[in-house]
Amino acid sequence: MINIVTLLNQIDDVMYFPLLVVVMAIAGLYFTFKTRGVQIRLFGESLRILMEPPGEEGAVSSLQAMLVSTASRVGTGNIIGVSTAICLGGPGACFWMWVMCIIGASSAFIESTLAQIFKQKDHTGHAYGGPAYYIEEGLNKPKLAVLFCIFLIVTYAVGFNMLCSFNLQSTFMDYGFYNPTSTPIIVGAILAIVTGYCLLGGGKRIIKITSTVVPFMGLSYVAIALIVILINIQYIPSMFTLILNDAFDFTSIFGGIAGSCMVYGIKRGLFSNEAGVGSAPNASASANVSHPAKQGLVQTLSVYIDTLLLCTATALMCLSTGIPISPAVSGAPYVQNAIATVFGSIGPIFITVAMVLFAFTTLIGNLYYVDNALIFLNGKTKPSERFMRIFHLLCAFVIFLGATISMDAAWAMADITMGGMTLINLPVCVLLGKIAIDCLKDYEKQRKMGQEPIFKATSIGLNEEEFDFWK
Repeated sequence: MINIVTLLNQIDDVMYFPLLVVVMAIAGLYFTFKTRGVQIRLFGESLRILMEPPGEEGAVSSLQAMLVSTASRVGTGNIIGVSTAICLGGPGACFWMWVMCIIGASSAFIESTLAQIFKQKDHTGHAYGGPAYYIEEGLNKPKLAVLFCIFLIVTYAVGFNMLCSFNLQSTFMDYGFYNPTSTPIIVGAILAIVTGYCLLGGGKRIIKITSTVVPFMGLSYVAIALIVILINIQYIPSMFTLILNDAFDFTSIFGGIAGSCMVYGIKRGLFSNEAGVGSAPNASASANVSHPAKQGLVQTLSVYIDTLLLCTATALMCLSTGIPISPAVSGAPYVQNAIATVFGSIGPIFITVAMVLFAFTTLIGNLYYVDNALIFLNGKTKPSERFMRIFHLLCAFVIFLGATISMDAAWAMADITMGGMTLINLPVCVLLGKIAIDCLKDYEKQRKMGQEPIFKATSIGLNEEEFDFWK
């Protein structure tokens, strides 16, 4: 097992530096330049679009599609991921997380706009799509689309779900009853049984309750983080000095770049907001909007909510308390120790409850994306009920295993599988980027003329006969 973990870490290190760091930076900067900073320049327009009703009664609105993708983004990564980045990489990881969020938001715009342009219509008239569809239709590369779907399934059914399960059981480490041998097995078993029950058709009430509670829990988490920050407000200036000094300590960074604050900030930022990974476009394609650029703009907000709001809340809350930073407390313990300085023993309990809810909805949300990939691989029809039952039971078993593996193995698996998706999706977005950029120009042209933008494929030189929508 030690040899396997070592191998995974080596693959992880090479994949992120130099490969993914360079690809993400070049793609993000290229999209930012070509769109003239759409993610910043049209921030106000994004907020305006968010409140628009869907084009048809009963259809999915921009807001609803954004909430689905935000729900999949928001989860254990906003708490555990940030803590791990700070404890293992240093406080400067926060700065690089912010930088990649702003740059990556342009990638999120491109991928979601492409998903809208190339979306397809099912037998009920509803829209669906995602990277596999714009790879197949836009690039005419069906084999590459299949490979992307395989990476997506491995990422969300295995990598992310194992990590989510591990992160949840790690929140119990600071409790007196925690036993490193038995507790992970018990937590993993309970989580696997409940998730499996819901996946097999039961537990609809559980899903409904958690889906309702989680947004309130997210807001409560931000409020509590804000209280901790305000109580320690006198340390805010020194905290930002600490972040910036560490972020630009290039001697330290280049002395061990794979474990530096820069790489950890990029890794955990990508894991949390998934900008450019190719996951959110699966939800974006379902929105009923009059122009594809609208959903692209809305998705930039989802990236900001995840990183600039929730991840930053965790980072500033922890750093403002002055709790010692070390690899020994990376993950849930660091956050729980920080919140306990203000709320005492209630604080860690709140984090545990939040993690239970976040983890459960993340697991269910992850498998929503997996189902879409399976449909694509099955000739764009839903697999048989027998296959799905067996598959969901295997997913539940993977969740159980996730709680019992080491932290290094859990993070490496998630990083590698997510990295594979990103290395397919971002180059594809660059190749198809002109279509999304022309689409944005068309949108802005209509807005300047005082019109409500309505998209036609022919307006940017596309053959409307090749599209289910935009005729």
